[in-house]
Amino acid sequence: MSNAYDPKEVEQKIYALWEKNKFFHAKTGTDKKKYSVVIPPPNVTGILHMGHALNNTIQDILVRYKRMQGFEVLWMPGTDHAGIATQNVVEKKLKAEKKRKEDLGREKFIENVWQWKEKYGSTIINQLKRLGCSCDWDRERFTMDEGLSNAVKEVFVDLYNRDLIYRGTYIINWCPRCRTALSDEEAEHMDIDGAFYHIKYPIIRKNQQGNPTKDDYVVVATTRPETMLGDVAICVNPKDKRYKHLKDAQEVTLPILNRKLKIIFDEEVDVEVGTGVLKVTPAHDPVDFELGKKYGLEEINVMNEDATINAIGGEFEGMDRFEAREAIINKLKQMGLFVKSEVHRHAVGHCYRCNTMVEPRLSPQWFVKMKPLAVPAIKAVEKDEINFYPKRWEKVYLNWMNNIRDWCISRQIWWGHRIPVYYCQNCYDDKDLTDNRRGVIVSKTKPEKCPECKGTDIKQEEDVLDTWFSSWLWPFSTMGWPQKTKELHEFYPTSMLATAQDIIFFWVARMIMAGYAFMGKAPFKDIYIHGIVRDDKGRKMSKSIGNIIDPLDIIDKFGTDALRFSIISITAQGQDIFLSEKKFEVGRNFANKLWNASRFVKMNLKEDVIGVSLEDLVKCGKLNSADRWIISRFYKTADEVSKYLETYKLNDAANRIYEFVWHEFCDWYLEMSKLTIEQKNTQVVLYNILEMSLRIMHPIMPFISEEIWQGLPKEEDAKISIMVSLWPKSKKKMKDTVIDKKMALIIEIIQTVRNIRANWKIEPVKFIDIAIKVTQDEEVDMIRDNQIYIKRLARVENITVSTTVEKPEHAGVAVIGDLELFVPLKGVIDIDREKLRLNDLIDELKKKLNLVSDRLEKGDFVNKAPEKIVNMEKERKNVLETEISGLEKNLAQL
Repeated sequence: MSNAYDPKEVEQKIYALWEKNKFFHAKTGTDKKKYSVVIPPPNVTGILHMGHALNNTIQDILVRYKRMQGFEVLWMPGTDHAGIATQNVVEKKLKAEKKRKEDLGREKFIENVWQWKEKYGSTIINQLKRLGCSCDWDRERFTMDEGLSNAVKEVFVDLYNRDLIYRGTYIINWCPRCRTALSDEEAEHMDIDGAFYHIKYPIIRKNQQGNPTKDDYVVVATTRPETMLGDVAICVNPKDKRYKHLKDAQEVTLPILNRKLKIIFDEEVDVEVGTGVLKVTPAHDPVDFELGKKYGLEEINVMNEDATINAIGGEFEGMDRFEAREAIINKLKQMGLFVKSEVHRHAVGHCYRCNTMVEPRLSPQWFVKMKPLAVPAIKAVEKDEINFYPKRWEKVYLNWMNNIRDWCISRQIWWGHRIPVYYCQNCYDDKDLTDNRRGVIVSKTKPEKCPECKGTDIKQEEDVLDTWFSSWLWPFSTMGWPQKTKELHEFYPTSMLATAQDIIFFWVARMIMAGYAFMGKAPFKDIYIHGIVRDDKGRKMSKSIGNIIDPLDIIDKFGTDALRFSIISITAQGQDIFLSEKKFEVGRNFANKLWNASRFVKMNLKEDVIGVSLEDLVKCGKLNSADRWIISRFYKTADEVSKYLETYKLNDAANRIYEFVWHEFCDWYLEMSKLTIEQKNTQVVLYNILEMSLRIMHPIMPFISEEIWQGLPKEEDAKISIMVSLWPKSKKKMKDTVIDKKMALIIEIIQTVRNIRANWKIEPVKFIDIAIKVTQDEEVDMIRDNQIYIKRLARVENITVSTTVEKPEHAGVAVIGDLELFVPLKGVIDIDREKLRLNDLIDELKKKLNLVSDRLEKGDFVNKAPEKIVNMEKERKNVLETEISGLEKNLAQL
């Protein structure tokens, strides 16, 4: 082995070994138990970010663990066509060439997208390989490949025939930048500072002649004055006494456009919001839309697709919505109809792709009826057929599912699954959606003629399906559905899904519904929801803030295993992750520690250690305490790691491995083993514990574990890779709680002596004597039997141990449970000089303490200084008090 571990020399070579031997490939028809996972497909436009790194490391740990347990493991990989995102990327490319997609036409533009996909679409896949992902790349899928496209058509036709898909004109979320509809989940709500604009609407009373008097107004408060151009009514609560006079009124006048508006009364109006008077704009607000349907109001759309004002807006035509807002307010001020504006913070939908503020828009779209599909998906979670980890996400899921709304699935873009609907140009009336099936042909293939009129003038729907419409079929469509494949038979349902909390509604819930609708069973048993990766200040990582940590940079600097171990060790189940580049040093240092320990073991393997069973050594009872102890500790660790992995407590698994390898194996056992390193038994233990430690580390740190494992001596019929070797089995007889307790005490004695040496500044090279007072005679024998370790690791010359030991004069003292430990200091240090040093140091620290205490007692400092500074001073005071107390105890011992 080289002196230092160099990931760059190892990782590519090791990954090539795995791929060459098809270790990632799942076989059908085997007798093994099955374990399967489908990857949350990254966008084909994507590049690896820390969220990907976390999510795929979690999956890779679990699938590697299950492979080593003997399961036939399928980790299904693939990418998502990402309709809006991919179209945006290609449109930007065309813009740089001074072209528009309209210049190319639909077919040519889609050709361009496919060419882009072929050139750049594999970027994220290659980056996942650098992360060490052991996906079955032979089965890689794409949401627009032929098989998945067929599945999408099959599902659409089936749902349509079940009356679960329909077309209608409703208020939807519209992105003016992407110029497409969005589902409710795609319109992410963000709090913004807006305003309530108070505007006078003139009242027209019955039998009134001429202009209204200045008192004949009602004041409306709105956050979107630009939509008033589409007002058709005002609405008040009939119980609101402030507006009972409106019952005598006939109409009100819409300012600027002078349109006559109806006055309606409805108890749905919240009297606490704004002025209690609601302007009703059915084409631009979902609440107003429902009121419009209820009272038969006209629907007036005042905006174009890009959110500019259309011809209905008169003098404001062509203005952007926000430009029009300012212009309308200025016009109202000139007319004396503007009252005031007041700051109002409210949640507004934004496009999840481009972050543009969404506009509620009246538009004909395709929808899926979700409530019938939600019923079995709700029962599945309520009856624990599906389990969330952490469990708290069940409540979030059920709350959303019980209040689910219909899903808008049509998108006004070109890249995606074109909706398999065809319109007979003779029969179909696109202005009449009351009978939206007349002239509508829903088919997986284009019909030759209309089944009603036999005409051949047939055109396909222009819209494409929401990207998530293909993604919700992912667990079974990737395995060949609707065909009855071996993969579906053996690997569906999948075993678990690992994903982030932000796509529970986009994807997880919909996959569960699709699973029951088309497969009759849940798509997975367990759902592990991990947190969001944030910076060390708790902020989401973003380009605008400049706090992004690129996982590929971390891999280049520290190595893949360092990234994987570091991020997993700080990822508590379901909690957000607070990350800084410095935290990856933990994984890097751990890899180096393991490498150096392995070099030590390899250099000292002089006997033939192959084929000697640890179980036989334990059974014969001739092992020394250290050898027996490390065997017990390993098997206890392996059991704990297995338990943590089975319950998705991956950080606990990583930290338990770290504790065992770094501290118990490297810090303690390797040092103890040097005393008996020439003995074959110790070499056998060293070899076996290292080899098995590499196995339990492999799922988390696959590259370094494989590299070291490959260099260990092995039997001729051994596996050719650690990733297909067996996970260490639980063996009760290999664990020994008695030896664990004995060696824990020996280690604590060594640590205590080291602490006393440090406190009294005893030279490291100097050997000292110690005395230990015990309460039981068996403790005397135990300490004497293992004194070799105390002497070696604490640099002790003589040990006196009995139940009658007296405290020597001038001694360092410590209590360990019911034991008392003494280190005679006479002749070891200069007692008088040490007393002077301690007194001087205590005096110096007390002066510092007085200064800090005085500062904290002053009201001006505590009240005016920043809280962070005050807390730092309080902490400094606690540290000083602790230091003084410790020094005074030392002085008393002299």
